[in-house]
Amino acid sequence: MKLFIVFSIITCFCQPLSFSNGRPVSNKVWASGPKQVKAVNLGGWLVTEGWIKPSLFDGINNKDMLDGTGLQFKSVTVGKYLCAESGGGTIIVANRTSASGWETFRLWRINETTFNFRVFDGRFVGLNTAGNGIDTIAEAESPGTTETFQIQRNPDDLNRVRIKAPNGFFLQVKTEEVVSADYEGNGGWGDDDPSVFLLTISGRLQGEYQLTNGYGPLLAPQVLKEHWSTFIVEDDFKFIKENGLNAVRIPVGWWIASDPSPPKPYVPGSLQALDNAFSWAEYAKSPSLFAVELINEPLSPGVSLANLTKYYQAGYDVVRKHSATAYVVLSNRLGPSEPTELFGLANGLRRSVIDVHYYNLFSSIFDNLTVQQNIDYVHNNRSAQVNQLTTSNGPLIFVGEWVAEWQVSNATKEDYQRYAAAQLEVFGRASFGWAYWTLKNVNNHWSMEWMIENGYIKL
Repeated sequence: MKLFIVFSIITCFCQPLSFSNGRPVSNKVWASGPKQVKAVNLGGWLVTEGWIKPSLFDGINNKDMLDGTGLQFKSVTVGKYLCAESGGGTIIVANRTSASGWETFRLWRINETTFNFRVFDGRFVGLNTAGNGIDTIAEAESPGTTETFQIQRNPDDLNRVRIKAPNGFFLQVKTEEVVSADYEGNGGWGDDDPSVFLLTISGRLQGEYQLTNGYGPLLAPQVLKEHWSTFIVEDDFKFIKENGLNAVRIPVGWWIASDPSPPKPYVPGSLQALDNAFSWAEYAKSPSLFAVELINEPLSPGVSLANLTKYYQAGYDVVRKHSATAYVVLSNRLGPSEPTELFGLANGLRRSVIDVHYYNLFSSIFDNLTVQQNIDYVHNNRSAQVNQLTTSNGPLIFVGEWVAEWQVSNATKEDYQRYAAAQLEVFGRASFGWAYWTLKNVNNHWSMEWMIENGYIKL
């Protein structure tokens, strides 16, 4: 059973990766390998994504308060939201009738009840130790003891909370302009208590950092070891091969380069799981490393083309130190950008590939399209996009992510079959190939395994 591995390095690494089974491919890799990649992504395996397997987070206490969660606090006595005045750098007030950026506090989780609060401009909430020691401000560039708070929740209503300051007292709203840490607390949760706030969770993150920090150093290794050894197994590779696919694209995190001693809170073991994938993919003489993708989905305009080009050139040079023949994949920027902006760079890099991702999702233009309009969009718009990129003298093109999911409600099985077939036909013209997102997912249409087993996709 011969499969080729396509890496997707989801964020930058500053040292070369080394893998026990990931040997450089031979000089005849294109002749001995697939003429075109027909792949599936192994998302949610070596890089945790909670929406793919939510049950991974079930054992975390206060799992709705993980790192990066946005919280908004409304005082029950004045009926206004806490706010970092000017977005940070000055006092905390409670005078906003609605909540947006300045009224949102991002969590840095220390344990299940203890946190730092990061405000809009990146600074942290703390006590004004240079003043009276009880006023709340957001001036610290990095958190310390005076920026560490506890959140106490009403067991009968988890959206009613108190915030305990590092001086042992609770925050209270004295007036709309004065929020101080000098309330002893009487244990009540009524609307007359100035230390009680109504909690709104404005956004969550469920990635590997949240998982490992949420479980802590004792439980996280156990949870991930079980996940890595059961979510993707050798039989999955057999299933992939038997159903007409010839490659897998495996997202890995930058911390895998430091395994078995990754920086905290990440835990060791993902590199061994990756080595297993190489062993499962190779049942022939040729090694199975086929391509390395340097980063996944850089976002425009936050990532400038100049910086991205510099990074890609440096990453390409690192790969070439270890392999003369592995393809190097360059991900196009998401957001406002020119689709061919990487052509100049890629044309000067031997065995390079440009990766594009196409979803009929994540944009309002797809919200009200019918089944046929979605299919027509693939045949017309997506076809034109692929044709624009696929030129005789240009770089190889890879549709690294697509899915047979859309915004259509109550679509039939036949509708999904037609939609998937249209994408297979159009993306099949990409010179390097394509990869479905993803093999396994609790959301059925995002799972290629489910789509194949239930007759929605036929290869």
